[in-house]
Amino acid sequence: MSVVTIGETMAALSPDHIGPLRHARSLGMSIAGSESNVAIGLCRLGHGAAWIGRVGDDELGDLVEMRLRGEGVAVHAARDPAAPTGLMIKEQRLAGMRRVHYYRRDSAGSRLDISDIPDGVIETAAVLHLSGITFAVGPSADATARAAVGRARENAVTVSLDLNHRRRLWSDAEAVAALSPLLSDVDILFASEDEARLFEPDADSIEELAVALRGRGPDVVVITLGEDGAVGASARNLLRIAAFPVREVDPVGAGDAFVAGYLSGFLHGEGEPERLRRASAVAALSVATQGDWEGLPGVDELELVERCGDMAR
Repeated sequence: MSVVTIGETMAALSPDHIGPLRHARSLGMSIAGSESNVAIGLCRLGHGAAWIGRVGDDELGDLVEMRLRGEGVAVHAARDPAAPTGLMIKEQRLAGMRRVHYYRRDSAGSRLDISDIPDGVIETAAVLHLSGITFAVGPSADATARAAVGRARENAVTVSLDLNHRRRLWSDAEAVAALSPLLSDVDILFASEDEARLFEPDADSIEELAVALRGRGPDVVVITLGEDGAVGASARNLLRIAAFPVREVDPVGAGDAFVAGYLSGFLHGEGEPERLRRASAVAALSVATQGDWEGLPGVDELELVERCGDMAR
């Protein structure tokens, strides 16, 4: 398996129109989860990807497994009879304004356990990818994520981490305290500018911020800047790339799409400029379509980003 991800995947509901959620006439049903979004993105780009998680012994758990398997993801899902599958509801309150409501407290995913990690799955992967969300959803999930990183380090598996800070789950101070010791075990670190500044508040420029974070241990640090592109810092390069100009439809999941594109370039053995360009292309195509993962491109669709850019001008 090329990439193994671990974390919570929820059922997701979204209304059929713009306006208050309470007036929705119907809700579309899908799934949502940072790590599983990355796994789907990698599968569509031609790589093998697996997801390790825990879902409820319920219909929503069936939905999660069915959708992920339908996208070619190898699913290792423990069933929890004592906790429900988490739920996310997206609301488009106004044109251009979206809100996301989470129902994940005491969910099955928050109870992810070390015993849920199958033997040999992480140990034989090329990359283990996690996000900060898994460390925040609950103490059991936190311990499991740390155990996964330990297994990866013991077997020379590349560790990828997206900070993915969620203030609804924990405070800034809690996130920094919990994740700072982990950075020395991370090979590739992804962060938004705001997330990166939690750890290095005194850095002036974005480039200095990336270099300062890299000094904490990661081989590569990538700071995403939305429509302003991204900055990558490695031993060989300090690069800034521009984003592809596209017409935004749904920004949720853009960071996961970027990670999938970058890891795809990494698996192909591409250099840093090529990885960042591929990541930017995948993210652009994601935000130009509806849904967290539905618009993730296949490798033969990456050229569409040029056409999207022309349409956005």
